[in-house]
Amino acid sequence: MLIKDKFPQVKGLIFDMDGVLWRDNTPLLDLKNFFETLSSHGYQYVLATNNATRNTSQYLEKLLTFGVKLSSQQVINSPMATAYYLAKRFPNGGPVYIVGEHGLVSTLAEKGFYQAEENVLAVVAGLDLHVNYEKLKIATLLIRGGAPFIGTNPDKTYPSPKGLVPGAGAILAAIEAATDVKPITAGKPEPTMMEMALQVMGTSPLETLVVGDRLDTDILAGQNTGCLTALVLTGVSTVEDLEIWRPAPDLVLANAELLIQ
Repeated sequence: MLIKDKFPQVKGLIFDMDGVLWRDNTPLLDLKNFFETLSSHGYQYVLATNNATRNTSQYLEKLLTFGVKLSSQQVINSPMATAYYLAKRFPNGGPVYIVGEHGLVSTLAEKGFYQAEENVLAVVAGLDLHVNYEKLKIATLLIRGGAPFIGTNPDKTYPSPKGLVPGAGAILAAIEAATDVKPITAGKPEPTMMEMALQVMGTSPLETLVVGDRLDTDILAGQNTGCLTALVLTGVSTVEDLEIWRPAPDLVLANAELLIQ
């Protein structure tokens, strides 16, 4: 098994989802066999994604369609990291203006944050498949009025069956251009999600391998946390990108399935 051969000290793995495990609704490997094999060898694993369009329950349902049953603790996304950050800053919850999908709205609600358009604690923005000028205008006016600008994650694109399409970072860039304010981001490459995953698995950074398809988010998040890293070439980053990326990932693979072979 490649993991044991390359990294005998590894006890846990943190996987990105889009571009590593699947592309949209198309699996990139035999997910049921993959995770059963990992479990049979005693590995802990957590899935951690910057995608803010789904909540944990929705991801668990999607995994079931691939024959994979995980616990809610094994799925972490950028809305959870954003809610974690906001709850530390505003422990009593309160009104926020949200540019995002239901997954972000529902996750923030669990921590006591609700949608409002005035007197908000912060503007929170992520991937919004229904973004329009009115939403961008309200966010801009609130930030220019002094509201903190919080972004779920900086991914400018994400992989789809038709190619790379605009991600949360593209929406954050539009708001930043209109406000001259750079967002504070909670998702990868910040270490928050990695630290949450380590806590779930009970592993140290040196016992953990982060597997992702993006150098500037997945791999950098792992490196920022002190974990081992593996880049798979089924998503965004390419072999050409590797030539200028330092430090290099600890492992580069054509696909994630090679980890168990």
